[in-house]
Amino acid sequence: MTEATWGDHAKTPDIDWRMSASLENVPRGGGDIAEVTNLERAVRDWATLDPEHQTAATLTPERPLLLDGAARATFVGEGIAVLVDMLPAA
Repeated sequence: MTEATWGDHAKTPDIDWRMSASLENVPRGGGDIAEVTNLERAVRDWATLDPEHQTAATLTPERPLLLDGAARATFVGEGIAVLVDMLPAA
């Protein structure tokens, strides 16, 4: 029989920063078009935006992320800031 363990790691497992992600509602070359890249790059790009565009931005990872026990499929504005704090060292 396998014993299950529950703790903080179960609520927020390691994030696959290489998965695809779309960063939308941000300026790109004169227009607001979505960019598909990996999750790490999208979060780092978001961190460089001005506050107005950070608030308007939408981040959609390839699959939902489990954070604090809740699955989240889309992140907006300051919700993305939570991921900035979790980024791996560059």
